[in-house]
Amino acid sequence: MTKGDETDPVLDSIRKEKVRAGLESFKLVKYFSFSSFAAILVFTLLLSWIISNNARKIMLEQNEEYSLLLAENINQQVFRRFVLPAVIRYGGIALRKPEQFELLDGIIKGVTQGLKIDSVTIFDSSMNIISYSTIPELVGKKEMGEAEYFKALVGIPNSRLTYSGSVLSLMHITTQVECILKTFIPFRQVRRDGEGGDIIMGVIEIEKDLSRNYTNIIKFQGRIIVVSSVVMSILFLVLRSIVSRAGEIIEKRAVERLRLEEKLNQAERLVHLGKMVATVSHEIKSPLGIVRSTAEILEKRIAKLAPGNEHLAKIVVDETVRLNNIVVEFLDFARPQKAYLKPSSVNQVVRKVLDFLSHELKRQQIELITDLAPDLPKANLDQDLFYRALLNILVNSLQAMTENGQLQVSTCRSQSGGIELAIRDTGVGMSPEKIGQIFTPFFTDKNKGTGLGLAITRTIIDSHDAEIAVQSEEEKGTTFTLTLPQAT
Repeated sequence: MTKGDETDPVLDSIRKEKVRAGLESFKLVKYFSFSSFAAILVFTLLLSWIISNNARKIMLEQNEEYSLLLAENINQQVFRRFVLPAVIRYGGIALRKPEQFELLDGIIKGVTQGLKIDSVTIFDSSMNIISYSTIPELVGKKEMGEAEYFKALVGIPNSRLTYSGSVLSLMHITTQVECILKTFIPFRQVRRDGEGGDIIMGVIEIEKDLSRNYTNIIKFQGRIIVVSSVVMSILFLVLRSIVSRAGEIIEKRAVERLRLEEKLNQAERLVHLGKMVATVSHEIKSPLGIVRSTAEILEKRIAKLAPGNEHLAKIVVDETVRLNNIVVEFLDFARPQKAYLKPSSVNQVVRKVLDFLSHELKRQQIELITDLAPDLPKANLDQDLFYRALLNILVNSLQAMTENGQLQVSTCRSQSGGIELAIRDTGVGMSPEKIGQIFTPFFTDKNKGTGLGLAITRTIIDSHDAEIAVQSEEEKGTTFTLTLPQAT
């Protein structure tokens, strides 16, 4: 190579183009890495929407079944206690007469008392008019029934879910969260055998406010988005740091290659170019390997990469575990496990649960008093499921108590000859209204929780042909009593 070649503008331009091409290839790698993370984030948001949509579907199905069952009960009660007596006593139904309206109103309010129902409305079958409603101002209004009313008129029970609001509602950016379920069933004549007849006398509409349940679903969706965003942000920062370092290395090697090309001949330049390509490939492969494994070892490495931020990895781990548990709970609730019963000792399962909770009892300084009858007969139990049911009850008792509380667990023979297990705590207690709802799915007064723990417990107890009762006084404590039949 001559001195003139070293300063040849054409050759210098070719060398720069080669360097620029190498940097462009690396930019493609950067683009692919960042776009991959963006795709993962979008997929996570889509997954959160699918999960919340599925939860909303389950909520609708469960509440629709409940409303249909309640409407069927109202149908039976109204026909037997109002329609038949009104025809016999007054010769026909005339709700404009105060005594008939009051009779019907008392029956419906008696059936729905204590249930979370906003309103019950009965439409006439001959014309689209409201004959009765628990909301007095609606009585007599015409053309209030829509497509669902006409479906029910031809014997098809159906529901309509109206909801508004999103995750943004939690930040008061968009409209408030609202969710209303309206269920319509045909009001049929009841035959002597208790089955519904073919004659449709009207349409019963039951309205239920599910805003609280829907709010919980939106909160759950928000948690998924927040946790996913935190994880993606951490991974993005780590990736950006790795890619920036790799970019500096590439640029440094490119400049070095330019200086070498100016001193070597064509053959030598090709040799060094091959070496550089091998080196670049190695430098790119290592950061990409680190990126792939970062997600798996983030909790262990973050203390070294970013001291002082270890709690961020802990948050990711804890939140991942907690979300895994709610799902498990919904699955357990939606697809409860089948109980495999065999004669077992109730006392043995009780001791096993108390041993597991001994550390928590000491931590909360709770006094444990046990009185387990030694001569108890065996009961038919699925030990794993029964263990879980007792654990749910005891954990609720511990959460209801502050330090220096007292927990009493006793077993004895019941009056019917079975086994009675009582769990008493000195916690905050519950109001009668709350006692009536604690086994209702999704009902909870805790900041965290799905409200499915005691609902699953009730399902497990039922699968054992057992009974569960609750007694409680506010500020005095709560007693759960389980009565199990003796094994045969």
